[in-house]
Formats: sequence, structure tokens, C-alpha cells
Amino acid sequence: MTKHLNTATTNGEGADKLAEALHDGYQLTEKDQLQLALKDEEYKLQTWEDLKLIIEENRLEDLHRVPSDLKRYIAWSHGTRKRYGSILVFVLKERLGWTDLKCKNQTPYAEPEDTKILINDWPYGNVPGILHLVAWTKSPIPTRPGDGDLTPEAREILKKFVYDNFSQHLGEDNVLWFKNWASIQSVRSVEHIHILIRNYTEDFLKNVVGTDARDENNRPIGELEKERELAGKKTSINYRDGL
Repeated sequence: MTKHLNTATTNGEGADKLAEALHDGYQLTEKDQLQLALKDEEYKLQTWEDLKLIIEENRLEDLHRVPSDLKRYIAWSHGTRKRYGSILVFVLKERLGWTDLKCKNQTPYAEPEDTKILINDWPYGNVPGILHLVAWTKSPIPTRPGDGDLTPEAREILKKFVYDNFSQHLGEDNVLWFKNWASIQSVRSVEHIHILIRNYTEDFLKNVVGTDARDENNRPIGELEKERELAGKKTSINYRDGL
């Protein structure tokens, strides 16, 4: 059932781009429709305890973006597909800097050249102080047929990766992680897991991401698109222009 889509939190150009995406056949899920029917002030930001419970109970469909962020994401992803042909091409070229997905090691995250950690360009709507990272890998992450959940062996490999790179430095209470099922992944062709951290330092973040995460060229696209919309700009930044 189609819900009324609220555009009150999307200004001029942003509203036009959202309308264009929907007109061109962007496929909204029922989850998207429910979110788009909300105003930002009606959305409850997810706390650390909320996120912990959702992940423990494997209710990943309950992870949501702020409505205005979702509108911008839909408009941006539509423009990106038109310009690059697919989100996969954009992610490989502009975010990961990879020319192919041939891995040097079949074990996920075992080879540094097969791995890249970035701040999530379009994070979920969480309370301030929680940083959403994505750990990408060229290596396959084994999942069970049917429900697409991780195999026990894969879960142990990922737990070790998260512990070695995050939990042992920040503490178990400051790290959460999960892998989305295929049906709710934004980028299905490149393996990745989501990592949520809190109580981290900028030095730790720089070390993990491997560059200055606050540099203009490395800032999350969602942040830049929001600033652009609020400023009423007609152009974007660097390779994001023309979207």
C-alpha cells in the first residue's frame, strides 16, 4: 500500500530530485514509504541501547534513516545511477579506488589490499556520538542459503576482525557490528559489514580509515548533500557535481 510521501523537509531542488527519482521508477520498499511519510521531528533517533537490541535480535529491518536523509539518499542514488550506470561503479571508482574485485586472499579482511574501511556515506538515524563505519572487502563472506545469514565460520572470522581493529582498542561496550541481509543491502555486489562505534578519538579514526576522515574529499556524501541542499547550491563538490 502506497503511503503519502511528505516532502516538507526537502527543499526546492531536493524535492525536485526526489520527485524525478520516483517518476523514473525508483522502487520504494514498504519501509521507505513509511519513513518518507514522516517528518524529521516525528522520527525518534536510535540510541546505543536501541541499536544493540536490534542487532542482538537480528531485526535489521528496524534500522532507519532520518526521513530527510532518506529523501536525499533516494535523489542522490538516482542521479548517481544515471551518471555512472550503477551504484557499484560509483563505489568502486570514487570511494574504494578499486578497479576490480579480484581478491588476494579468500578469507575476508585477511589481506589489507582487499580491505577498506570508510565512514558510511548515508548512516542510519542515530543519536549524536555514534559513528557508522563500513568495512569493505573483495573477499566473499559466506552466508547460509535461504535466509542469507552468516555461516558460523564466517561469523567467527568477522568477530575476530572487529575485535582486532575496534573492540580491543575501544572496549566491547563501544563497538557494535552487523552484516545486512542481501535483501536490504544498498550495494550488494561488494561484500561489506557495518560497524558502529562510540567514545573514539580522532586519532583512532584516522588510523582506522587510513587518511584524514574529516578532509573535505573524504567526508560522507550525505553530509555534503545536506549542506548543499540547505545552502541552496546548484553545484556539488568534486566528482559529485552534476548529480
